[in-house]
Amino acid sequence: MKRSLRRSLWAGAVVAVTVAAVPMASAFGAGSVTAAFARVQDWGTGHETRVTVANGSSASVDTWRIEFDLPAGTTISSFWDADVTSSGNHYVAVKKSWAGPLAPGATFSWGYNGTGAYKAPLNCTINGAPCGGGTPPPTTTPPGTTPPATTPPPTTPPPSGDKKVVGYFAEWGVYARNYHVKNIHTSGSAGKLTHIMYAFGNTTGGRCSIGDSYADYEKAYTAADSVDGVADTWDQPLRGSFNQLRKLKRMYPHLKVVWSFGGWTWSSGFTQAAQNPAAFADSCYRLVEDPRWADVFDGIDIDWEYPNACGLQCDSSGPNAFKNVVSALRSRFGSSALVTAAITADGSSGGKIDAADYAGAAANLNWFMVMAYDYFGAFNPQGPTAPHSPLTSYAGIPQQGFWADAAIQKLKGKGIPASKLLLGVGFYGRGWTGVTQATPGGTATGPAPGTYEAGIEDYKVLKSSCPSTGTVAGTAYAKCGSNWWSYDTPATIGGKMTYAKNQGLGGAFIWELSGDTSNGELIGAVKGGLG
Repeated sequence: MKRSLRRSLWAGAVVAVTVAAVPMASAFGAGSVTAAFARVQDWGTGHETRVTVANGSSASVDTWRIEFDLPAGTTISSFWDADVTSSGNHYVAVKKSWAGPLAPGATFSWGYNGTGAYKAPLNCTINGAPCGGGTPPPTTTPPGTTPPATTPPPTTPPPSGDKKVVGYFAEWGVYARNYHVKNIHTSGSAGKLTHIMYAFGNTTGGRCSIGDSYADYEKAYTAADSVDGVADTWDQPLRGSFNQLRKLKRMYPHLKVVWSFGGWTWSSGFTQAAQNPAAFADSCYRLVEDPRWADVFDGIDIDWEYPNACGLQCDSSGPNAFKNVVSALRSRFGSSALVTAAITADGSSGGKIDAADYAGAAANLNWFMVMAYDYFGAFNPQGPTAPHSPLTSYAGIPQQGFWADAAIQKLKGKGIPASKLLLGVGFYGRGWTGVTQATPGGTATGPAPGTYEAGIEDYKVLKSSCPSTGTVAGTAYAKCGSNWWSYDTPATIGGKMTYAKNQGLGGAFIWELSGDTSNGELIGAVKGGLG
């Protein structure tokens, strides 16, 4: 991605909710053990719902079972943090095996994405009693007979549909950002993702190497910060994010995890790797398949910025270098492993896409992730202001070919199947300060202040600190005071996902997960938009 501290944006306007505060919430009263349904977001053709189970009794509740009906025109398409089965419009949700007892006064939330507009459920019961508390409904089973057996709920299924939803997890996020693997679970993101990219491994000396051993496999997690609530021990063979990812995969068996190497900061080693691709591939295989964590990773991702072109440094290894490195990786890892690549989105004539034989590598890659963001930003401190992730062109765009559709069409034109292209979405914005013009094209005096880096800010901050004031080229912008930001909103994300579907793309990917809100509203919009 565009640097070792790189984010990706995207935005969604799912509001953080408490059941009682949301107008479109359906709270089924208050009893000993209750369940409340709340609309998190609604984009017309689909919606996201959060269900909160509350234990208002004085004893722990070991298990719960919610049964409800959905009105005509509404169905559940995917769900997370509960096991859900259905018969027609009747649904049964039960507590997952990894979720412990619900203590007195405690709550637990699970959620689902649905087709159609949000509609409140009907005939809701929890453990046989009304979801709002009260007297259980009379049984319909005649005395002396045995109730029919119910079908056991499945383990956590993969998200519905054939589109990939891929999210990057940045290893450095466990420091100042305080974003851990557990957050992928608690935000509801894990049930919506199909793949997680762990960023980054290094490429020192033309070999794959560890990026940060402490974050990767040494950091000891407390029970509070651990995915499953179990603390690491001093003599544990594997700790850190790798062990947390292992635990996450046990909770969500559909999830695949891929180790990504390179990025903006660590791509220099690819130049040497291209001189001996077989040796590079062997070093990567031995690292990814290290017995300490071989079960964690399902393949390797190459984020070379940029083959035969310039990023933080310039590479002149020739147009075949990328293809040769990918071919060696496929040979060493075999046909069953995932081998993927994040690539430039420079659609200009003679630009970075034209510098390497990406099409020649396509047969050996499961997919390409097109980094359709960071086109413009305060790395040009005087401007002109421009959206960093435009989907299409617009009058006055500073550089021809610097928009997502230009890159997608160029890659397709080179013979890469659309199904192997994933559209990149950022969970952050880029901004300038000293701006007087509200619309794009204004001058600036430098980068706008950011929490971690000037000129860059997470969506979870921008959604409140500088709300969108306009849209252009399929994305959004905002002017607040003298600051000017560009980022995506739920509406623009919906447009981008519609574009991805209409183009026959394989799905979308996100840089990176820590920019999302604590309830995962952005990943919800990506998943909801792809259907």
